[in-house]
Amino acid sequence: MAIGLIIIGDEILSGRRVDKHFPKVLEMLTARGLTLSWAEYVGDEPARIISTLKRTFSSTDVVFCTGGIGATPDDHTRQCAAAALGVPLVLHPEARQKIRERVADTAREAGVEPNYETADNLHRLKMGEFPLGAEIIPNPYNKIPGFSFRNNGSTSGQGPNPGMHHFAPGFPVMAWPMFEWVLDTYYADLFHQNPQLEQSVFVFGAMESVLTPLMEAIEIEFPLVKVFSLPHVGDAETERHIDLGVKGDPTQSAAAFIKMLAGLDQLKINYRSIN
Repeated sequence: MAIGLIIIGDEILSGRRVDKHFPKVLEMLTARGLTLSWAEYVGDEPARIISTLKRTFSSTDVVFCTGGIGATPDDHTRQCAAAALGVPLVLHPEARQKIRERVADTAREAGVEPNYETADNLHRLKMGEFPLGAEIIPNPYNKIPGFSFRNNGSTSGQGPNPGMHHFAPGFPVMAWPMFEWVLDTYYADLFHQNPQLEQSVFVFGAMESVLTPLMEAIEIEFPLVKVFSLPHVGDAETERHIDLGVKGDPTQSAAAFIKMLAGLDQLKINYRSIN
């Protein structure tokens, strides 16, 4: 199962805000034995959002999407998701109830009776307008829900269901617990099904071209392993080196790592364990 992440918002691309979702989603997935296959950043441009979602909705990927599901003029994600799917936006009954609960909570905090018919409270209901057929993602922070939608051609049902999009607000305090709920609700049966082992060393005084034959030989001998080579140009604190390692199936990775170290010794290359 491939997992993707779409982060929507001009504020990220302009640098007004620094994205925090990418590292947090990696952390969530890693804790559950899952991996991120791809990530994209998209500005608040409806045509580009629709094009992106049309492409990802046609896949079997699980996609997490943050940003743009509010009700201000620069929020386009809900509308673009509906357009990409070719379905109308409708006020979801559960979302309506949750938004009304939020209105009541806010009124009580202010010491007044809630008035659901004011212009601003009626406008808040737009945050509950999702593509027809959407499912609700609960929001423990302020009750304003996000939504999920099954990809084109996906089947409905309980349990793990590859091929869904999950939309949450851009605020980390809301999005992160919502995404954790999604993972634990829809994909718990997939946790830790493909254990991975990663090991590496710092290699000094060697060129990648010298290491390439060894890397290729290891991947041929151990097909469930990927070999990686990450050069570091060095700085005031770190000598120039290459982070050379293996990752993949635990049994094969362990054997491949031993093979890699033996190869480095045979080449008389200086290396140091990272730990």
